[in-house]
Parts: sequence; C-alpha cells; structure tokens
Amino acid sequence: MERPNLIFIVADDLGFADLGCYGGREAHFGKVSPVLDALAAKGLRFTQGYSNSPVCSPTRFALMTARYQYRLRGAAEEPINSRSKGSTTLGLPVEHPTLPSLLKDRGYRTALIGKWHLGYPPVFGPLKSGYEEFFGPMSGGVDYFTHCSNNGTHDLYLGEQAHAEEGYLTDLLSHRAVAYVDRMAQQDAPFLLSLHYTAPHWPWETRDDQALAQEVKDNLFHLHGGNIHTYHRMIHHMDEGIGWLIDALRRNGQLDNTLIVFTSDNGGERFSDNWPLVGGKMDLTEGGIRVPWIAHWPRIIAPGRLSAQHCLTMDWSATLLNAAGVGADPTYALDGVSLLPVLQATGHEFARPLHWRMNHRGQRAMRDGDWKYLRVDGNDYLFNIPSDERERANLGGREPLRLQAMREAWEAWNQTMPAIPADATVSLGYSSKDMPQR
Repeated sequence: MERPNLIFIVADDLGFADLGCYGGREAHFGKVSPVLDALAAKGLRFTQGYSNSPVCSPTRFALMTARYQYRLRGAAEEPINSRSKGSTTLGLPVEHPTLPSLLKDRGYRTALIGKWHLGYPPVFGPLKSGYEEFFGPMSGGVDYFTHCSNNGTHDLYLGEQAHAEEGYLTDLLSHRAVAYVDRMAQQDAPFLLSLHYTAPHWPWETRDDQALAQEVKDNLFHLHGGNIHTYHRMIHHMDEGIGWLIDALRRNGQLDNTLIVFTSDNGGERFSDNWPLVGGKMDLTEGGIRVPWIAHWPRIIAPGRLSAQHCLTMDWSATLLNAAGVGADPTYALDGVSLLPVLQATGHEFARPLHWRMNHRGQRAMRDGDWKYLRVDGNDYLFNIPSDERERANLGGREPLRLQAMREAWEAWNQTMPAIPADATVSLGYSSKDMPQR
C-alpha cells in the first residue's frame, strides 16, 4: 500500500473539554472548534488518552523520541526555560534517533512548523534532529505579534536563521502548513508535517489584540489579563487554520491517505475547561495529563468511532512510525506502543499501564486499567477512574493491598529510569499569590 502522509498537530495547553467534541461549551460567537469537531466525527476520538507530562517540553521529548522523556537530562527541566540558552545538556541530543530522523532515513520529507522547545541553537535545534525544514519559535512561549520570548528576545526562525515576518503567529503557522502541503503535492515522496501551534498558550491575544503586545512585553504570563472569551477565540483561530490545511489536502487529492493526529502537549491552563477533571498544567491529577486525541485517516479509520484505549504521547509517535513501515533504531528501543491496530479495527483495545513522575511537588502517578495511583506532596491516593474521574474519593484506605501493589509497581518502573538530577529546575510562572488555587 502507498505510504501515508503524516501530520501531527499539537496544541499548547489545551484543556480536555475545550473542544466541542469533548463537551466544550459554545462561545458567544458560536462553535469554538467546528473543524476539529468534524475531524473527530469523521475519524476516531479517544476518551482516555494522556500526555507524557503535564508540562510542555518534557512531553515534546517523548513525542520526538517515542520513549519516556525521563531517559534524557533535558526533559528533567519542568520546563526548559530561556536561562538554558547556551547549555550543551538541556536539549534533545542530536545523536538520538527521532520520529522525523527515522522517517527521513526511509525517504520521508520532514518539516516542523511551530514550537520547538527542546533546547537552543547552536547545540540543539529541529534541523539537527531530523527535520529538513523549520519555521517557528525555539522557546516555550512567544508573543503572537512581536514574536519575542518572555525575556524580550526575538524568537521566530526560518531554518536556523532568525526571521522577521509580520502577522498573528497562529495564522503564520497555518499558512506555512498550507504552503508546505501544496509544495509536497508536487513531490513523489510522502511527508511528515509536525504542526505545533503555540495556541492557546498565553499571552491572551486574538487576531484583534495587537495593541496588547506592548502591554505584555515585559511579562508574557499576562497575569493581569485574559478571559474565557479571548481564550475561545484563540482556539477558534487555530481551528480555522486546521481547516485551511484540510482544504489543501483535499484540493491536492491527499486527504484520504494522510494520517492526521491532533492533541495537546498537556492539560489546560488558567482559562481552560477540563470538566469533569480536576487540576491542570503541572498536575498529575487527570486535568493535567488527560488530553484530546483525534485521529483521522479515511483510507483506514471508519468514521464516527470512539475509543477508550489508554495511550500516551509517545504511543502516537510509535504509531506514525508503524503506519509508515519504519522500525526503531535497535540501540534506542521504543517505550511507545503502536496504536495502529486500534485505528484499523473497531473495538480493538489492549492493556496499557501508564507511568508519570514530576519533580514539582514530588508527584507520581500510574494508571493501570480502571485504577490510578497518585502521590502529591507526600500523600498517596488510589482512585477508580471510571467511577470517579474527579479523583475525590480516595480508596486507599478501603483497598490497602491494591494501593500497595500499585505503589510497588510504580517504584519498580521508576527503578528502570534515571533518577531526577539534583540540579533539575521547576519553573512556575505564577503562584497562589497571583490567583487562588484550583
């Protein structure tokens, strides 16, 4: 069979219920995400899908390598921040095989349009890790109009060169993606397009908010502003751009044999809707790690499907490799498990224990079947997720043997991972001094 094109779309800090197809509310202007809702209706939507981390750059390490991020020093940063510029250790090692490098070696064209956040040049960068083309920011967050990072430095690149281009960043990324698809339609080779939006990450700016750029330039966390209405519009701008991309695929006759995967890098931030989940970004409660997962591939996936398969970000990277017929580097065995059988067959599900840990608040978590073991601030919890998605009823006292078994299983897994380095940093943009706890 003809090898598929692969498009991996990642939103930034999108909450579990922000999209209409995940129960999200309509905005005052109407549907927030009609394009993504239609993509889910015509494909496969996952209800029990997770990110590898509740914070951005660690998840991106897992996405790139299809391995637990804990194996790499740079991923111990929660997250990588601008102070790591010049570091030779805090980034994705160029010698490590990646999703794009493995595909490129087997004849795929590869491009990253959007956020990198895996270490700074000259030591690290997308072009050093398997992408042939790159357009986007290197850091974790940039202003949508000035394209400057939180320290005021210009952060928009074309390849490895700083690039100046006027416009609203979400739209610039969408237009570049459309142009790439149009260009690749003239090529014989299949392609991987990583489209990693910064939306709906702070600062809280829509297309009409260019005047805010000067107001927030000294603190992009934008602690004094934003609201759910602006937030909904930011998601809608991204959704529109994805619609342009789908139109380009259809126009070029490529939609049927293109596997499109959509997700978020972690749970939602301050204006997100995570209902019925509790917590958000930086938390190992469900709201910090349960995220939307949508897969669309008309040649393989029957429309209107729903799956409760448990999965992590790195599983989708393994899936894309499998769909392309590309194996792992034998020196770097994958931790991700391919979900291709789930895409191909209705009702196919398999056991998939999932593990997490965070330096922040000493968090740890494990999901195994219906059960979840969680530790926060030294307190251990046991939850039955199907009956208590909000993680309010701690069953550890009623089921001490199950709690002990899951704790021991997590600790056994943790022994297979490098320890958290003593100098690893946790970077919090705000605290309870800025806004009340959830």
